[in-house]
Amino acid sequence: MLRRLIWFVLGAAVGIFLIRKIRGYLAKSRPEAIAGRVRQGLGERAGGIGAAATDFVDRARAAMAEREEEILDALGRNQPADDNPER
Repeated sequence: MLRRLIWFVLGAAVGIFLIRKIRGYLAKSRPEAIAGRVRQGLGERAGGIGAAATDFVDRARAAMAEREEEILDALGRNQPADDNPER
């Protein structure tokens, strides 16, 4: 009789443990939970990526303007903006 009670209690404990684990996994795999984890993970990295992209674009525009001035100087067409109707 005592052995049956021990096995019953052990089975109930394992069953409760498994049910709680399964509910936890199901809660983590709901779309809202997945979206939250993705949002949180990307939020940290996206800020750095956005800043790097902005910095790259700013440097590229500055380099393009500098190169344009070099080309205009080489062609002898670097005049003030009000005298140059082509600009």
